[in-house]
Amino acid sequence: MKVSIVVPTFNEERTIKDILEKVKPYGDEILVVSAKKSTDRTKEIAEEMGIRTVVDNGKGKGDGIRVGIEHASGDIIVFIDADGSHIPEDIPKIVQPIKCGNADMVIASRFMGGSEELHGDFGKFMRMFLSISIAQLINWRFRTAIGDTQNGFRAIKTDVAKDLKLEANIFDVETEMVMKCYKKGYKIVEVSSQEKKRLYGESGINIWRMGWVYAWRVFKNLW
Repeated sequence: MKVSIVVPTFNEERTIKDILEKVKPYGDEILVVSAKKSTDRTKEIAEEMGIRTVVDNGKGKGDGIRVGIEHASGDIIVFIDADGSHIPEDIPKIVQPIKCGNADMVIASRFMGGSEELHGDFGKFMRMFLSISIAQLINWRFRTAIGDTQNGFRAIKTDVAKDLKLEANIFDVETEMVMKCYKKGYKIVEVSSQEKKRLYGESGINIWRMGWVYAWRVFKNLW
């Protein structure tokens, strides 16, 4: 099965080269989705490395995910963030359950592998609390036992990703993917993977603003 590694980006020129070099051994195709609103050289750096790039429609991460799904040519898509928080060496164990026929989507679980991003100040605690709460609502609704619904580091069959018909434009896209997979009867597996602290800058997720977005996304997909 051919593996496409899709890297959604927004102003990640300081980390993109390192990330792309590290993921190269694990994919048959690498695709960088550059945010239309980017103002740095992320796209140019990727192209200088010979990596295929496409530009999203400027609506946010969810939009970038949809564009990546549309343009990926592999049988399996691996999504990995460009901020350096994920461990590319874990890609083989993330795609393995799909290759073996044991999963339709695999999530790299921070709650199994540990996270440096969800511990620290009050804002990070609230992010972790929100993530756990969403997971438990999903578990209650679909009678499942998933732990991490939010991590963007994941693999999914390309035909499954297209069948989900994702609508979210921003960070709630990962939650939408999980809930629609369960609603359509697809199997989700979690594997452990550590989330490191991003190398530069701060997370774009403002919990006080995004909390309502996540709540609406969950409510919309409960039935």
